[in-house]
Formats: sequence, structure tokens, C-alpha cells
Amino acid sequence: MGSWKCGGCLSCLLISLALWSIIVNILLYFPNGQTFYASSNKLTNYVWYFEGLCFSGVMMLVVAAVLLVLDNKHKCCQSENCSRKYMTLLSVIFSALGIAFSGYCLVISALGLVQGPYCRTQDGWHYAFEGTAGRGLQVIVCLIRVVIQLSKMLCGTYSVIIQPGII
Repeated sequence: MGSWKCGGCLSCLLISLALWSIIVNILLYFPNGQTFYASSNKLTNYVWYFEGLCFSGVMMLVVAAVLLVLDNKHKCCQSENCSRKYMTLLSVIFSALGIAFSGYCLVISALGLVQGPYCRTQDGWHYAFEGTAGRGLQVIVCLIRVVIQLSKMLCGTYSVIIQPGII
């Protein structure tokens, strides 16, 4: 019962994050609130892969909505004779789709970080940091940080405090 309640909270969190992603990524198409950059093709190449609008936004909204409906459907299935295994399978499938969409966004964002921003310099418009020695350093540092934190969680460095009455 507790895991289903938590699943509903996570679905609501996914919906708010998807809406935030849509808003923020729409703003990326209009730097300084101007349409000049988008209309004259002065945006980075990876903006046109629509990872923030489509995959992290709209598609994640669909996944979160389905997961929320499945979580609410579980409540009625405790009294009715319906297949909990079928709903669990659907939940796993849509969760896997969410992971795939998030993975696509991660890859495109990492490629954008490696390529760097499309800037106007004295020589005109180009990728100012492309070909520099520090290229992709942010991605490497973030990946190292994730690995360290995951190892701490999985190896038991963090202690889990269980308060009476919560579980």
C-alpha cells in the first residue's frame, strides 16, 4: 500500500518537472526574449532535437499521467476483481519509457555540453569553445559525482533513519 501511495506522489512530481521542462526549453528558443536568434538560425544545433520540449516535456507528461491513472486504479482494484499483474506490467512498461525518454535527453544534453554554446564573437557566429582542451569537463565532473554518490548509497555509507509510525 505504501509503495502505491509513493508512486502517486512520484507521478505528480514527474508532471511538475515535465511542465517545468517545457517552459524552460521554450525560453531557450528565444534568448533575451527575442525571436531573431531562432528565425535567423543562430541557435545551437542540439536545440533542434527538441529533447526538452518533446521527450522531457510532452512525452514525460503522457508517461506521468498514465502512471498516475494506474496508481489510482490500484485503489479500486483492492475491492474489485481486476488484474493487478496487468497494471503492474503497464506501470513497468511506462516507467521504462520514461527512462528511455530521460536517457535521450541526457545524451543530447551531454552532446550539447561537449559542443559548447553557439556564440557571436569577433570572427562571427561559431562554437567558440569547440576544440578547446577543457571540452566536456562539466560532464566528466558530474558523472564522477554521480558515481561517488551512488556508491555511497549502495555500499551503505548513508544510514537510513526509520521513524516510528511512518512505515
